[in-house]
Amino acid sequence: MQKYQCEPCGYIYDPEKGDADGGIAPGTAFESIPDDWMCPVCGATKDMFKLMA
Repeated sequence: MQKYQCEPCGYIYDPEKGDADGGIAPGTAFESIPDDWMCPVCGATKDMFKLMA
């Protein structure tokens, strides 16, 4: 699974780890995260994340 980075703050969403505080289980692909999920560091919306090369 691919990682995505928050453009405003640099947080990296790693699907292998998920986001426990945000209710996202490990193994959840970024595409499967609800659209109202926000960056756990800066609160940016999901559309502010870009696929890491």
